[in-house]
Amino acid sequence: MTERKKDVIRQTDAEAIRLAKTLIRSARFGALAVIEPGTGAPLASRVGVATDIDGAPLILVSMLSAHTGALVADPRCSLLLGEPGKGDPLAHPRISLACRAVRLERGSADQVRAERRYLNRNPKAKLYAGLGDFSFFRLEPGLASLNGGFGKAYLLDRDDFITGSALAEELACSEQAALDHMNADHRDAIALYARHLGGAAGDGWTVTGFDADGMDLAAPDATCRIFFPQPLQAARELRSVLVEMAKTGRAAEQER
Repeated sequence: MTERKKDVIRQTDAEAIRLAKTLIRSARFGALAVIEPGTGAPLASRVGVATDIDGAPLILVSMLSAHTGALVADPRCSLLLGEPGKGDPLAHPRISLACRAVRLERGSADQVRAERRYLNRNPKAKLYAGLGDFSFFRLEPGLASLNGGFGKAYLLDRDDFITGSALAEELACSEQAALDHMNADHRDAIALYARHLGGAAGDGWTVTGFDADGMDLAAPDATCRIFFPQPLQAARELRSVLVEMAKTGRAAEQER
């Protein structure tokens, strides 16, 4: 009688979900795998990424690229996210998303929102985002494979890391005004968020996105994900939550 093979997939818990959201929200680039037309062979390429307000990945790609033509021919794709650090690259967490690519029609509400969020995260892309051969794609994820390091494998459902709701639409309407206000008038608070709530080093942090779960910060060569103490229930809660988080950061600063 053969011994039953040990199940290496762990039960998904809150810690795994938080790690998955962190990897997705904080990614600056990813490895996009597509199906090459004609041959059916896998084709991988590096792409810049951002996230839509609900957490779905966004990419901006040229229609002249081989991987873009592959997406148009067959929207099935996979996106690998997670940056290796020092030491063994396989010891660092990463997540692979099975997705279906949706090309966003230029000028549509979805495309305008995607462009705004993508350029907030990747401002250098303004140099080519408006060129006629570039298009935004939203990668609609299904299942995800999360590897949190050796012996930490999880399978996640879409609902584990996508926060789709009426609140997402509500936040999208007021998000840019809130970002502009914070980045223009409250850079000191943003620095506190980065240092004391995100454990990030360096200067020059700005807020690039708000969502129901938290906010995304960026510096010239780094990103930082900050989660709210509790998910927002309404867009009007954002201001008071940010004020309380700044107080927490100042208190931590004074204790140093």
